[in-house]
Amino acid sequence: MKEIALLNHLWTDIYYQLRYNHQEKIPHQSIRILQVIQKEEEVGIKEIAEAIQVSHNTASEHIKRLFEKKYVFKTRSIEDERKVILRLTDLGSDVLHRHSSLDEEKLKKVLFKQMSAEERELILKAFTLLQERAKDVHNS
Repeated sequence: MKEIALLNHLWTDIYYQLRYNHQEKIPHQSIRILQVIQKEEEVGIKEIAEAIQVSHNTASEHIKRLFEKKYVFKTRSIEDERKVILRLTDLGSDVLHRHSSLDEEKLKKVLFKQMSAEERELILKAFTLLQERAKDVHNS
């Protein structure tokens, strides 16, 4: 269990040090919704409600606000034209990136000015392995 606590501590420190400086104010719940839309296939209101564990009406209100900010748009499912599918706009993708990714300029400084090629390779292998195993947990 100490390894889990250490990994969480390291991860939050890495994110804190290398995050973007946020330009827009957006609630955490909205970021979670944008992530679900980005990462999952054919997401509608029902899937958003389940993913963030709120009622259908609450999820619908959140989506309405994201739609008004032009972060998401609605389209129809190819398989079932009755089903509304949510997608990110370019603006929504940019906002999500700035609120959930590491700042690429800061990352370049760390990776290319402070690390050797061997260290970079080690980091990439470790993150790739963690991502692969995380998918296994998410899908089970």
